[in-house]
Amino acid sequence: MFIQRSAAERLRRLAQGFKAVAVIGPRQSGKTTLVRQIFQDKPYVSLENPDLRRFALEDPRGFLAQHPSGAILDEIQRAPEIFSYLQQVLDDSDVAGQFILTGSNNFLLQESISQSLAGRVAFQILLPFDSQELQAAGLANPTLDEAMLQGGYPPIFDRPVERGDWFANYLRTYVERDVRMIRSVGDLLTFERFVRLCAGRVGQLVNMSALASEAGVDSKTAASWLSVLEASFITFRLQPHFQNFNKRLVKMPKLYFVDTGLAAHLLGIRDAATLSWSPFRGALFENQILTSLRSQRLHNGVEGGMYFWRDHKGLEVDLLIESAGTLRPFEIKSGATVTSEMFSGLKRWQRLAASAEPATLIYGGDRQELRSDGLAAIPWQDIGSANSPVRSRWIS
Repeated sequence: MFIQRSAAERLRRLAQGFKAVAVIGPRQSGKTTLVRQIFQDKPYVSLENPDLRRFALEDPRGFLAQHPSGAILDEIQRAPEIFSYLQQVLDDSDVAGQFILTGSNNFLLQESISQSLAGRVAFQILLPFDSQELQAAGLANPTLDEAMLQGGYPPIFDRPVERGDWFANYLRTYVERDVRMIRSVGDLLTFERFVRLCAGRVGQLVNMSALASEAGVDSKTAASWLSVLEASFITFRLQPHFQNFNKRLVKMPKLYFVDTGLAAHLLGIRDAATLSWSPFRGALFENQILTSLRSQRLHNGVEGGMYFWRDHKGLEVDLLIESAGTLRPFEIKSGATVTSEMFSGLKRWQRLAASAEPATLIYGGDRQELRSDGLAAIPWQDIGSANSPVRSRWIS
């Protein structure tokens, strides 16, 4: 089953303007399926195959000579020596979109490309399915708690597999295979415990000292391991916005997971009944909203522009989306019923920032509301509209 990906149009466009395109994202996010669907005329080579990888490592020049018209090179970070030879191939040709590269380890891929292929390769990030992609395919789960537990990894939607089994195997594969490729990780058991501790801090400020202490490592190791999780598309950090408004601001980022289903699995939450009373439900809902909005933006080539805001007294705005020099504030609440209290933070922000941008509540219910004071509420199923700069597109 092929689901139309929002990144497809940009990927085609990049392949028309660059000699090579690298599609990066977490393992099992659909990279191979997407590139093979779009570039059906190109031969497909997986460097996960040990024989092909050995050929590429031992005779990179001969390996590339087998593909004079280009190819899809899947998981290319498995053969980093090939990049120097690929540079010469690209320099000797004026053909656009000659090679399509994929990789699930951003650290190794970015390092290799920056050393050998800078300026020759465009990047396209592909994350698990976002809410709009699932809705368009008719696969969106109508139940909020089930949607959070399910996440967006494609295999969960097209294989008869119990999601708990899939997440357990995914984590085991990630730790035992992918992490071993990164030199900064030694003790894999401690690293796996570190990943689970990160899940317990979803939506919280990143206190590296506290995280390191609980994991039993030093702060430098904890910082390195968190970078590993980000480079392999397991977690991301939401940065604070630094506009002062004459206030002392919190400057630590907040921690989130790229897929909420994986985060819930790491927390031991296996079913909707458990999630409904879990103290992590609000944080996971916030993670769900931010992840989907971030995915939509990255799939369309928009990097950055998402922040939170908090001062030292605790006044906080869950999300600020920056566009054309303006900041749109959002509050994110998992409750299914809109209450006036849900808007209190947004009202304080409006008074402080004197913002003319619409202040919006994203909540766990199913009705849109536009209030007389200009405040709006949109249900979690409609969060794609939050990336739209014009309110009339999503408020009827």
